[in-house]
Amino acid sequence: MTQARLLLPQRVAPGEVVKARLLVAHPMETGYLQDLAGKTIPRNIIRELSCEYGGRQVFRVEPSSGIAGNPLFEFCFRAQFSGELLVRWVDDEGRVGQLRQSLRVQPAA
Repeated sequence: MTQARLLLPQRVAPGEVVKARLLVAHPMETGYLQDLAGKTIPRNIIRELSCEYGGRQVFRVEPSSGIAGNPLFEFCFRAQFSGELLVRWVDDEGRVGQLRQSLRVQPAA
């Protein structure tokens, strides 16, 4: 199963713009390469990836075969409240992955 890591700031104030970094462990096979026996490796890329925060979509991408393996995505969103980020993706083989991570918003000290 494909794994992912989401890096968020440790401290977030209400209304602050947060930069998220998402690393997805996925081979992103283009369908153009061959294995050692000369057989073409079938295409298998992430077709769709999205992130929801508080039930609203804050990021969505439909990568192409031009994206390298183990892709890194960066995106920004405004954090208004503590809540959960839900990242979901599906690849060409129909495998679905997801990652849930909490974001804690607290007033500046």
